[in-house]
Amino acid sequence: QVQLVESGGGLVQPGGSLRLSCAASGSIFRFYVMGWYRQAPGKQRELVASISSGAMPNYADSVKGRFTISRDNAKNTVYLQMSSLKPEDTAVYYCAADRTYQAVVAGQSVGSWGQGTQVTVSS
Repeated sequence: QVQLVESGGGLVQPGGSLRLSCAASGSIFRFYVMGWYRQAPGKQRELVASISSGAMPNYADSVKGRFTISRDNAKNTVYLQMSSLKPEDTAVYYCAADRTYQAVVAGQSVGSWGQGTQVTVSS
């Protein structure tokens, strides 16, 4: 298992940008599939982006072209660069890690979750 700590959330105006970071510790990071989820009040948690151990990214349709997921195995960190932010991007963003792609994509039986970081997009 890995321990995950997110950072980088905050308040941003519509059209602005933020970069979230998720630092991992406790195991061999490069073997893990990583994902970013978000949960808005009253809504189900949804997968925003994932990145395989081989650094292949995938995105939800709602963020394609605006968000970029990346990983730095030397720093044991995964990032979510968010641009052209919209009010509907407001949510708590969670980092997820597992050795299996299916677990991260499904959001079930995920080995590790971070504590979450709040992103608020508002003028």
